[in-house]
Order: sequence, then C-alpha cells, then structure tokens
Amino acid sequence: MKIQQPERGCSLGLKFAGPLKLVDQVNAGLPIKAWDTFIEFSGLGNDEVAEAVLLPLRTLSRRRKQGKLGPEESDRLMRFSILVEKTVELFDGDRSEARHWLRTPQPALGRHTPIQLAQTTVGTREVEDLIGRLERGVYT
Repeated sequence: MKIQQPERGCSLGLKFAGPLKLVDQVNAGLPIKAWDTFIEFSGLGNDEVAEAVLLPLRTLSRRRKQGKLGPEESDRLMRFSILVEKTVELFDGDRSEARHWLRTPQPALGRHTPIQLAQTTVGTREVEDLIGRLERGVYT
C-alpha cells in the first residue's frame, strides 16, 4: 500500500488550493509565519534555511518586521520546502533522518551537502534527481 504524499506547501503551513494559487501566494510574498512553520516542520536552524534560500539573517530580521518575505525569497523558500518534503518522504516521514541526510556531504553530489546545492535551481534538481534514484534503489 502506497502512502499518500502530502500536498506541496504543507511544510509552510499553506492551504493548498492548486499550483496556480501557490504561484499567486509566492508572487505576493509569503507571510513570515510560513518561514516559522517551515523551521518547526524541518527542524533545521534559521541559519541553515537562510543559507539554503540565500537570505541573510539581517534581511530576515527586516522581513519579520514587515510581516512577509519578498517574492524571490518566497520562491526560494518554496523550492527548498518542497525539497525537504521530498527528503522526508524518502525517509518514510523520519524528519530526523531527513535532516541528517540534508546536512551530510553526499558522494553522488560531488561531496556537497544537499543544503548547499539547494541554493540554486540547478542544484535543487540534482538533489531531487538523487532522491528519485534512491527511491528506485539506483544510487549511481
């Protein structure tokens, strides 16, 4: 029996009303609560998530005062949250194991950590490709 996959954006606390609605939410700037919900879901530190989404901590502090992230920051957070959700799925819901894997240099990723590669779309795709191979039992 296959476990039903969670709706994308759930790690941000967003109500999923379809991909186009998510695009609208990202373009409007996600509420800072989405950041906090993701930190709680992932168990990653503010500094790790800020590194992955290329958001300096000082800018994050300003966004907290404004109450929301900018569209580009929101897009990068959404991209990273989807990657983390896929990693949690890979480890059958074990967030601790998923965090460990995200923080560990992976030989199949040139000894980079998945968090490091998540900074770019190309890097994120490489990590997602590796997750897909691991799900199918094909490591190399």
